[in-house]
Amino acid sequence: MQTYEARSPNRFRIDSALLLKLPQSHKQNQMRISLNWLRELVEIKQTPEELAQTLTMAGFEVEDIEDRRTWASGVVVGRVIAREQHPDADRLSVCQVDIGTGETLNIVCGASNVRADILVPVASVGTFLPNINLKIKPAKLRGVPSNGMICSLKELGLPTDVDGIHIFQNEDLQLGSDVRPLLGLDDVVLDVTATANRADALCMVGIAREVAALTNAKLSIPEPPEITGKAAPGLNLKVEESKACPSYIGTVIENITIAPSPDWLQQKLRAAGTRPINNVVDITNYVLLEWGQPLHAFDRERLKTIGGSDNITIGVRFASAGETLKTLDGQTRTLSTQNLLITAGDKPVALAGVMGGEESEVYEGTQNLVLEAALFDNVAIRRSSRSVGLRSEASSRYERGINFAGLETATRRALTMITELAGGTIVAQKTVDTRQDPSTWSHTISLRLDRVNELLGPTRADDDADMGGELQASDVERILTALGCQLTVSGDKTWNVVVPPYRYRDLEREIDLIEEIARLYGYDNFCDTLPETAEGGYLPFEQEMLRKLRYAMRGAGLTELIHYSLVKPGEERQIVISNPLLAEYSALRTDLIGGLINAFQFNLEQGNGALNGFEIGEIFWQEENGLQEAEAIGGILGGDTSVGRWARGGSEAPMTWYEAKGVLENIFQQMSLHVEYQPDNRDPRLHPGRTASLWVGSNRLGTFGQLHPQLRREENLPDAVYVFQLDLNVLLDALDSEEILVPGFKPYSTYPASDRDIAFFAPIELTVAKIERAIRASGKDLLESVELFDEYRGENVPAGQRSLAFRLVYRSNERTLTDKDIEPVHQKVRDTLVEKFGVNLRS
Repeated sequence: MQTYEARSPNRFRIDSALLLKLPQSHKQNQMRISLNWLRELVEIKQTPEELAQTLTMAGFEVEDIEDRRTWASGVVVGRVIAREQHPDADRLSVCQVDIGTGETLNIVCGASNVRADILVPVASVGTFLPNINLKIKPAKLRGVPSNGMICSLKELGLPTDVDGIHIFQNEDLQLGSDVRPLLGLDDVVLDVTATANRADALCMVGIAREVAALTNAKLSIPEPPEITGKAAPGLNLKVEESKACPSYIGTVIENITIAPSPDWLQQKLRAAGTRPINNVVDITNYVLLEWGQPLHAFDRERLKTIGGSDNITIGVRFASAGETLKTLDGQTRTLSTQNLLITAGDKPVALAGVMGGEESEVYEGTQNLVLEAALFDNVAIRRSSRSVGLRSEASSRYERGINFAGLETATRRALTMITELAGGTIVAQKTVDTRQDPSTWSHTISLRLDRVNELLGPTRADDDADMGGELQASDVERILTALGCQLTVSGDKTWNVVVPPYRYRDLEREIDLIEEIARLYGYDNFCDTLPETAEGGYLPFEQEMLRKLRYAMRGAGLTELIHYSLVKPGEERQIVISNPLLAEYSALRTDLIGGLINAFQFNLEQGNGALNGFEIGEIFWQEENGLQEAEAIGGILGGDTSVGRWARGGSEAPMTWYEAKGVLENIFQQMSLHVEYQPDNRDPRLHPGRTASLWVGSNRLGTFGQLHPQLRREENLPDAVYVFQLDLNVLLDALDSEEILVPGFKPYSTYPASDRDIAFFAPIELTVAKIERAIRASGKDLLESVELFDEYRGENVPAGQRSLAFRLVYRSNERTLTDKDIEPVHQKVRDTLVEKFGVNLRS
């Protein structure tokens, strides 16, 4: 587990106050690649710009090329021969500096640590320092001439805790020599972004393997020596959660000396964006950056104090709700059961895979260590990190998946460096390992050359963009071998490919290998070809009808709305989610009307006025035979449909039931759909006398009605609010007919029409739809249209009845109709109404 997040911004222009804090974290999916460090691991044949282009084309985007060589160009090693106090300034010194040119420079310096007989970096006249945007010119400071500047690390672009000029400790440096190799500034740093599936690329060794595969260069990855560990006296391991921690290695190291790291190590860490701290912590950071394996060093004596015993028992368990831990960033965190802990004597000492605890950290007086090297489950670390809102360099790697096969290598590397740089002695090591057999870390995939060429297509010719042929077996073998795969011929143009352990997470199927072949061969080396036979695209019937429906609804003045499918629980037949993110979103919606009512209310509360809108989405419910799902169309109406209020004196007119019904009928007309309305009172949210079920033939399409007065009062809604919900499958089935999809031309009559009115008393329960059907059936070919133009209830109307008046329009395609033609048909209509429904004719 990583001890410190020692990242700083891309450009090290930071003030001293910021340096006193833990550095800011770099982007968690990025690596700062020092080319000097990379050259130690792989041969680099390209310029920095060419290498950046190669990596970018291979899927590793290089966001920035930081040429550190320009930061101290012209700055050389100088010796301060003499230092005197400035005659007119208490905080200034007048120095005589030798830079090996035979001429002594007179330089006025304001640093408090300047003195005679020290080696320092000197910028002579004409040198430009880009990090402070300063060009050195001859100047006079308080009357004393100054011909140069003695530099601090900050002025050269490097972060430091030292307030003053930099002093070289090596006395054998040649005066006038370039300071850049001494400070690690003879380097270029690439800011590389790795994709989420490439956890192996978040380390220098991973990038080195990638460069070797892309450029056919030679790898020189260090192989740490074997470390023999004994059964640890005074150290016990108790891993309660073997699934969350499949492997844990604890190593006791005694007699270490905490000191600053050597310059070469500090320079590599700074180039990677990590601030050096001390030799032990720097080594764990170094191994993290080199191998991608997080480590953590505990102070052994502090562990004994926390655990309350000389026999330390390091445990791995999940936290109990309410436990607390003060992490290395100084914050006390309240833990939950999702947090995986490292414990000493069952007391928390670290947030496993995320950050260590402050009580057990390594400090200047540390003499003995317990080094942790562990594998943690990526899901467990992701949940733990999110639950406390803390991400680190360690957690970002554990979340993507650490290489199971690299744990021991990284451990040996760290122990070797600790014994060399901190003088430690390895006294004991103990391991708990529940990993699968090492032979399972690599798996075998069958790969077919024909399938490779079938998917990738022809390659370009060498001289132009014409087709050059197909990938050959030699190309496939060369590319996959460069990736570290082992190929065995298993048939004609077929291989069994053994994936290396460090790529077992993202190379699982044949298509993954084909993707790697395309990536390393170069996407731009394949031809841009289209299929040999192309045909025009088209939309499926459902998509075409949905687009037409949306167009019709928007044309009718409705705004499309989108709501979450998750709602509050409590309704009948509702499906409740077993693992909801939030309690108020823990069930699936059973209809669209509830969400539309909430949207209408929200718009009113926000001062946006009444809402006319629609929504198309999924609804879910539970029945005896299982869970059901369907697509539905819902809508809500209640806003003023007029263009402006000036015609009404500035007042807003509420929408009537017939106006709302007209909006819906207009949509059906646009869809060429004939829908009938029948009384309905199934939904308790709707007005029992102003609700209708909608029918297409014998299929129920949906419901349309006005909100119930009680619901309107509870929700503080206006009187005129109407809703509808339609079954999308029934609607699409009705639209899937030849007459609607391919409408035929019907000739219109050139002869005039003749209309007749008919009025009668009819029972209230008799619907207009039934009456219209009877009239049309009786009128047959001569009857062109039927329209209800009057309804009356009240005085002079018998109880339980209403007065209805229809206008019937007759027309012929062959001649002008006379009364003799119309009267027999009209009388038949009258007789039918009396015989079928028992109406009392008034005209």
